[in-house]
Amino acid sequence: MKPAKLLMLAGDFVEDYEIMVPFQALQMVGHTVDAVCPGKKKGEQVRTAIHDFEGDQTYTEKRGHNFTLNATFDEVDPAQYDALVVPGGRAPEYLRLNPKVLEIVRSFDRANKPIAALCHGPQLLAAAGILKDRKLNSYPACAPEVQLAGGTFVAVDSFGAVVDGKLVTGPAWTAHPAWLARFLEVLEEHMTA
Repeated sequence: MKPAKLLMLAGDFVEDYEIMVPFQALQMVGHTVDAVCPGKKKGEQVRTAIHDFEGDQTYTEKRGHNFTLNATFDEVDPAQYDALVVPGGRAPEYLRLNPKVLEIVRSFDRANKPIAALCHGPQLLAAAGILKDRKLNSYPACAPEVQLAGGTFVAVDSFGAVVDGKLVTGPAWTAHPAWLARFLEVLEEHMTA
């Protein structure tokens, strides 16, 4: 597979596993991943949150690691990237208030480039207005936002993933194996088209 250049949108309290695992795994298979956060530069850090499933009615949240960004948000040109990765956690709920973040998401959609979003990541996609008539998954508590944005929420177990064209989604970090595998399939098809 031809190496791809991927953009990863992050923010403080992004989910720890949902940024660390894809960031490392996608590089391991030969892709370049630029992780950025609005208002921060290459070398600065975002704090992460660990979401765990401990038998409560919703996930619990604990402080995670610091994650070092390897690119500067203000220097991002979406045209220079092959695909977009949106991890979940708390970050998407406030990143969706940033007009430049929303325009970046829309630009990937307009260019018909692959977009992988996990857990709360689809909150950004809903706010960007790109979910109409799309089938996707997210953390189940985000299903109403998916539906209000015109998307169809497809329920899968916590290890599943949903593909609709070039959109790859899943419910949480528990779905990493399926979500990353489906994303790599979509990315390979895109890179060889």
